[in-house]
Amino acid sequence: MRTIIKSAEPNSLRQHRAQAYTDYHNYAQKDELRTALVGEQKGLCCYCTGRIRAEPTAMKIEHWQSQANYPQHQLTYGNLLGACLGGQGQAAPDQHCDTRKADRDLQWNPATTAHMIETRLRYLADGSVESTDAVFDAQLHDVLGLNLAYLKNSRKAVLETVLIWWRSTPNARQKIQAQINQRTNHVAECQPFSPVAVWFLRQKLVGVAA
Repeated sequence: MRTIIKSAEPNSLRQHRAQAYTDYHNYAQKDELRTALVGEQKGLCCYCTGRIRAEPTAMKIEHWQSQANYPQHQLTYGNLLGACLGGQGQAAPDQHCDTRKADRDLQWNPATTAHMIETRLRYLADGSVESTDAVFDAQLHDVLGLNLAYLKNSRKAVLETVLIWWRSTPNARQKIQAQINQRTNHVAECQPFSPVAVWFLRQKLVGVAA
């Protein structure tokens, strides 16, 4: 996961919410909503950080607090995220992200900056993601399914690539922040699973500061 900075909500969503007898299901401009979510998330799923596109066949509109349990937030922009399809249509053990989560709650929201989502995660050499927070750690595994083999292998590949950069680049310590900026601030679309590389680089940056 990576911190999501929410931008201004689409005008169509604000206008729809202001009308009587409206809900998420009769909101007709979902294409505009998808475009806004994908843009502010730089093309990454809110949970696994795999690739999403602003098309119904390439992403889902996720309600962090589910429509079933929190109907009052079904049109709240801060509650709406862009998620990957998460193995939709596959057997339950192969599902992840919103598809697996369904109506269950999560302790932390990547789009709430006060939750500081990136500080709550760490990645292991095999590509596993975990948290020192026991409740959230269980949710990463059981609610979101973020340690399926496919996701672990994808993160492991990113870790191996950034490790090669670290070991082979002269004066790499002086170039860490530039690498972080290159993977975050200066791109309209991040590479899939790139937050893993950013986490690794930040660990090295902390080590330099220490």
